Amino acid sequence: MIRNFRFLNNLTLLMVFVFTLFVVGCNKLDDGVIPNSMGDENLKSGKAIKKGELTIVEIALNLAGDLTDPDGQFNELVKALLYVDGELGTGLVGTLNGTDQFTVFAPTDAAFEALYSALEVGGIDELPAELVRDVLLYHVTDGRRASNSVVPKKNVRTIETLLGVTFTVDTTPMITAVGNTANFVEMDGALFINVSASNGIIHVIDAVILPIVP
Repeated sequence: MIRNFRFLNNLTLLMVFVFTLFVVGCNKLDDGVIPNSMGDENLKSGKAIKKGELTIVEIALNLAGDLTDPDGQFNELVKALLYVDGELGTGLVGTLNGTDQFTVFAPTDAAFEALYSALEVGGIDELPAELVRDVLLYHVTDGRRASNSVVPKKNVRTIETLLGVTFTVDTTPMITAVGNTANFVEMDGALFINVSASNGIIHVIDAVILPIVP
């Protein structure tokens, strides 16, 4: 009963965000989300990316749309956050909706579906909540880290995550995690990176990176 109550509280919070974004207008996302290519001149010159108006959670909701929408990009990521908060009371939704700055490497729905297929499960709620929590924390690092502080000019760069387990990024750019690899997603001829939130930056990746060997 307590777990169900927590889940409903988090679901209510997210629905409030969705309603607010709908009232503000469909073009609101354009004001706060700034995808840039790796060749962006501001990044080459080392200039900071301007903060967006929406939080990480609000952006994820905007790009997810209705959680049953097959065209959403982050439906499964939002479901994973809700699942962990509901089962474990971790407060990840509140954390990523606050003012502290984080960088999130956000897997698409297709990335989650590939994971479900590999693990032979039907959805996120068929996995242990503790495992899902650790996987989510493995996708987040402290601070605003634009691509020029994530992707190295040569060799590899080590990223320390909130889980306390690292992964590396090479010049391609490709992420090498403990249990697998991932690439940054390309959309409309540019990498879907440096999505600027008020409380951090999102880089979109094509696989759920794993802090353990599956």
